[in-house]
Amino acid sequence: MKYSHQTRILVAIDCIVFGFDGEKLKLLLIQRGMEPEKNKWSLMGGFVEPDKSLEVAANVILKDLTGLEGVYLEQLQAFGGINRDPIERTVSLAYFALIDIHQYEKQLSHEHHAEWFETSKIPQLIFDHNEMVEMAKKKLRYKAALHPILFELLPEKFTIPQLQSLYEGIYDSVFDKRNFSRKILSTGLLIKQGDKDKLNSKKGAFYYILDKGKYNANFHAFLNLIPNPDHLQFV
Repeated sequence: MKYSHQTRILVAIDCIVFGFDGEKLKLLLIQRGMEPEKNKWSLMGGFVEPDKSLEVAANVILKDLTGLEGVYLEQLQAFGGINRDPIERTVSLAYFALIDIHQYEKQLSHEHHAEWFETSKIPQLIFDHNEMVEMAKKKLRYKAALHPILFELLPEKFTIPQLQSLYEGIYDSVFDKRNFSRKILSTGLLIKQGDKDKLNSKKGAFYYILDKGKYNANFHAFLNLIPNPDHLQFV
């Protein structure tokens, strides 16, 4: 039995995977393997099979196109522009994730030319994928302001320049180094270590660790680091 007088609409999923490599925030892209827009840069996408839930389909698509598995994907929103796909009317559900690149680098397959791009250097993508990425970045900014997700991307010991680079990538801003350091240390949530990272400068930068007990009780202190925190919106 089927609904009568109804036109079929395809359901697709597109995966937006951000990653941090210790220095830069990046976006994972592949080269599209079919027409239209074949060989152009794209998010990881595919159609939902009738026997799969949306969550299962998202994970299958991501693994098939990149080799990545075990990634927590969160649903962002639906994109249903009438002409977003020139072949057939297709509604896409976008999912996004934020991962530590080094944790997954051995899984990454290059069969579909999967490549990490700095978020400040994203090429023109197919269809409405650039719009999806911008929407996902807004959601990340909101989540990063209210949850400790950024610290999960850092090694246990990290430097203030590393933390600043991550915040700049998420918020697409450039922070004054002295001001950022002063604000971050004034939170009292970081514990200074005795050793330094001397790979990136002769003087070296001290390592810090997060005081997780204090952070859980006073995470809102990091809102002072965020440009225009009053304008954060849940999207």
